[in-house]
Amino acid sequence: MEMEIVLPEEVPVMTLPETSFFPQALLPLHIFEPRYRHMLKDVLAADRLFAVAGLDPADSPEPPHRVATVGIVRACQKNENGTSNLLIQGLSRVRIMGIAQEEPYRRIRIEALTSHAGAEDDANVALKRTVRRLIRAKAQLGGNVPDDFLKFLGTVNDPEVFVDLVSFNLCHHVATKQRLLETLSVHERLNLLGNHLRHEVEVLHLQKKLQGELPDDAIDQN
Repeated sequence: MEMEIVLPEEVPVMTLPETSFFPQALLPLHIFEPRYRHMLKDVLAADRLFAVAGLDPADSPEPPHRVATVGIVRACQKNENGTSNLLIQGLSRVRIMGIAQEEPYRRIRIEALTSHAGAEDDANVALKRTVRRLIRAKAQLGGNVPDDFLKFLGTVNDPEVFVDLVSFNLCHHVATKQRLLETLSVHERLNLLGNHLRHEVEVLHLQKKLQGELPDDAIDQN
């Protein structure tokens, strides 16, 4: 389940294109912009918390999607040139209620969001098994599923933690990933992820069928 933590009413935020950050997930970041260097310095001197929000292409300038994730800086290495490499772990989904300030970096007013099961435990566990089978099928068909991540998933029992980690690490469709972040029902989230993976498996299966026995570098000869 998402970590129990009392969030402040305002936090700094990074707004990044094509990014949806999830609770429990680990996100490496390279901090180089002056505003974010300033932000990181203040964050490390305080509670180590800030939000990561996806960039909403429907608005401007730099509008964040209204649902984001607050994370905590787990590790940070400052480089000689003033940039920093850090690792942030997601703690909680939040709704962005408004922009509190823009300078010297953006701060947002937030409301914590809590997931709910959306179905009986047995139903969610069954959906989790289905999603895991689809992930294995994707891997067997040549999809990008790291072996160590696949093995790690076998140790994750909580359907909510499972679906968030899979969504963050294996869903690369930007709009679907943000929708998964915004879906508070774990059951609906598992269904949405399962449908997305099922489509990917079908596409990979079709590609294999069309390719036939030819190697990848000779598929144009088929």
